[in-house]
Amino acid sequence: MAGKLALLLVAATFCVAAQSQSQSPPQASQVVLSGRMGDRALLMIDGQPQVLALGQTVAGVKLLRWADDSAVFERGGKAVTLRVGSSPAQFGGHAGAGAGATSGRDIVMTAGLGGHFVTSGTINGRAVQFMVDTGATTVAMSQAEALRLGLDLKNANPGTTLTANGPVPVQLITLTSVRVDGVQVANVAATVLPAAMPYVLLGNSFLTRFQMRRENDVMRLELR
Repeated sequence: MAGKLALLLVAATFCVAAQSQSQSPPQASQVVLSGRMGDRALLMIDGQPQVLALGQTVAGVKLLRWADDSAVFERGGKAVTLRVGSSPAQFGGHAGAGAGATSGRDIVMTAGLGGHFVTSGTINGRAVQFMVDTGATTVAMSQAEALRLGLDLKNANPGTTLTANGPVPVQLITLTSVRVDGVQVANVAATVLPAAMPYVLLGNSFLTRFQMRRENDVMRLELR
């Protein structure tokens, strides 16, 4: 009897060990870039401090490269650009800033801190962080961001926008593609401003391609 019990305990222990080895490591749902130390990123991953070197992966988050004070991360094949001190990036569709889910034609976002809708995406295939701005006529970005994305500003049309400090000269361009969570739109008008901006504003040249619905803190964009 004692021998049979011992065999059962060994078998149970083996099953538990095999199950734990087959499980994937925990995947981060919220990432904050809090600083930079050389080529290492100082992060808060799900509330826990982490130091990530180039090419290193922690909790499923991999540091790909640096661009000044911005870092590009990847998780599950999805690239996200974070700036030092910016709002958290959400992975995996959990509620919070930048959370998004899509059915191929829909984009779903949940409001983050301050009620802003922040999400990751790409412009012409390059990773950016967007903030929805229904008051912006076009997609809008800083000149530094446009140069980082490799956009052609030499052939941009000159324009002027009115700000609280008066008229400001801008450059008007057309983006080949704007993609948010798997939904892509082509030929999107954009404005490039000389001032620094923490996000690329996702304005009406993109938003009007969608039917927009909002319920409390959730915004859904359905491709027309």
